[in-house]
Amino acid sequence: MPPTPKFPPDSQTMAYVRSFIRCYMSGAGFNTRGMQNIGLTYAMQPGLGVIHEKGKDLKEAQKRYVSHYQSHPFWMPCLVGIYLNVESAIAAGRFPPKMFAKVKDTTAYTLSAIGDSVFAGSLLIFWVLLTICLLLMELFGLAFGIGVLFFVGLQAFRAYTFVCGVRQGFKCLERLKRWDLINWGRRIKYVNAAMLVWLWVLIWPHPIVWWKWCIGLGMLMLFAQFVRTGLVGRVVTAAVFVGATDFFPVVEQWLRNML
Repeated sequence: MPPTPKFPPDSQTMAYVRSFIRCYMSGAGFNTRGMQNIGLTYAMQPGLGVIHEKGKDLKEAQKRYVSHYQSHPFWMPCLVGIYLNVESAIAAGRFPPKMFAKVKDTTAYTLSAIGDSVFAGSLLIFWVLLTICLLLMELFGLAFGIGVLFFVGLQAFRAYTFVCGVRQGFKCLERLKRWDLINWGRRIKYVNAAMLVWLWVLIWPHPIVWWKWCIGLGMLMLFAQFVRTGLVGRVVTAAVFVGATDFFPVVEQWLRNML
């Protein structure tokens, strides 16, 4: 049997590139106990290997990432970059390792809340509503092009935040703060409300009768209030709303016969 070839160790740049690529596979190790801790440890491994040359230091560094970790997946490259910067500071003696656990959790949870609001609760909904409206208008090429644009923009965002985290560490968060993402998420939600009205215009039976439109809008606002307060689950609310929409013509015809 031929001997197993030995590859030269990665340079720091190549190790960081491997850590960035591994961020795309971080969700494969999701578990109910540590959430994304396995994926985070997997992504950090190449960078930790070049930062901590001694075996003992490397094991101590690995232990810092096996505990509970949860954040929005779009922030994974940014956080990995920040953590690699901090690990370099720890190896150089400029950052106390005992402080890292608290700072790590605070940063991850803060970015998680921003990610859920801006990405999952605003931009993703905007893309979905816009795509549906364009498809209903049979603008298939434009819908595909916008999807590609969003996809490329997301990859550029992940790469930029990773490089920013590696170079600046926690100072990268100051730049993110200047972006005012929370307020941008709120503005996008206003746009999403207008997109929802546009969708209603496209799917509503024509000709549009104003009093039927008002009844439908009132029902939507009522069911949305039930979901917001937690009185009824989203799936049940959507099912009842769709059922009421289908049953409405029967009620309308019955009232007309009565009158």
